[in-house]
Amino acid sequence: MKTLDDLLVLGDPRLYEICQEVTKEELPLVKEWVADLHNVMQEIREKYNFGRAIAAPQLGIMRRVIYMNTDKPVVFINPVLENLSEEQFELWDDCMSFPRLLVKVKRHKSLTIRYLDENWQEQIWDMQNDLSELLQHEYDHLDGILCTMRAIDNKSFKWR
Repeated sequence: MKTLDDLLVLGDPRLYEICQEVTKEELPLVKEWVADLHNVMQEIREKYNFGRAIAAPQLGIMRRVIYMNTDKPVVFINPVLENLSEEQFELWDDCMSFPRLLVKVKRHKSLTIRYLDENWQEQIWDMQNDLSELLQHEYDHLDGILCTMRAIDNKSFKWR
């Protein structure tokens, strides 16, 4: 079982890699990965009092998997973002890989996410506002992009 000690932190070169899609043959591994993601997210919540979702590469699992748990657990396998709204908003973004740093970014107000669930069934979910920005943040991790790379300007950083 992975723990907080396994969480990749800012500067680890793996955080900047593009993840590979999960294959159907790897589906049995997803349950194990999700257990690790859940465990580490719980440890972050206990230590830092935040954490709604985590991407697999943050634990060195270089696959396109996102685990979200706001009111119930949801697993996004090979997600694709579509219909990104033209309307954007600014927010102070946080990240488990650098938990004390906040970064001001712009995110799309709404989007559609298409993904496979844990049963390899295609799902589509229209998201707005906080869920939209949350999934954009996690999706960026799958492409090796950190919110530090999306900072609005060179003054868009502050300590929590």
